[in-house]
Amino acid sequence: MEQNGTVERAPVVVEVWADLGCPWCYVGKHRLQRAIEARPDADRFQMKIRSFELNADSPKGPEPIAAVFMRKHGGDPSVALQAEKRIQAIAQREGLKFDLDRMNANTFDLHRVTHFAELSGKGLEFFSQIQDRFFAGDIDPYDPEVMVEVARSLGLDGDRVRQVLAGDDFAAEVRADASEGAALGAQGVPFTVFGRRIAASGAQSVAAYGRALDQSLEVLASEATSA
Repeated sequence: MEQNGTVERAPVVVEVWADLGCPWCYVGKHRLQRAIEARPDADRFQMKIRSFELNADSPKGPEPIAAVFMRKHGGDPSVALQAEKRIQAIAQREGLKFDLDRMNANTFDLHRVTHFAELSGKGLEFFSQIQDRFFAGDIDPYDPEVMVEVARSLGLDGDRVRQVLAGDDFAAEVRADASEGAALGAQGVPFTVFGRRIAASGAQSVAAYGRALDQSLEVLASEATSA
């Protein structure tokens, strides 16, 4: 019984492969957090952000969202705006801010700093603060000093963040995340893995995330019983 009790309370890591400018990652992250927070055993689940670049070929300098659409798909850029407006309406219904004038740029450096923040257990908080303020239209997340400011607000060493940004620290970790996500089945983001037992592609509803959390616990309990 003691062993089963230990298993029943063992922490479950919920890994979310995500990218900064992905609207569905933004919405899905908040839905997942709501699903976890609504549970009486919320403290059992540890959510972690894993790196995934949706547009790895994006330039370092910010560009309009429509430019990304044109580069990838061609055609009428107004289609991109219409899609953004549809997601904006969904986000706003859930109480989330959603700025249509966001810019796109390469996110590799942001992911590197997120890995640095994770060394102190602050990866999720760092990524979330950057992403939430970005979608609210409050910050330019591609400005190195903005990353320094957010890191400092979480108690991290701003000078160390500058060193990370000036070099290539954590580049291997970012690439390893992407490779691992692909090996687990990620073809896009958000891609969520619950305790390495259950996976969900795309932004699920709060209820669907709740069911996945339940299923991950059921699988863990089943494994403990059959061990």
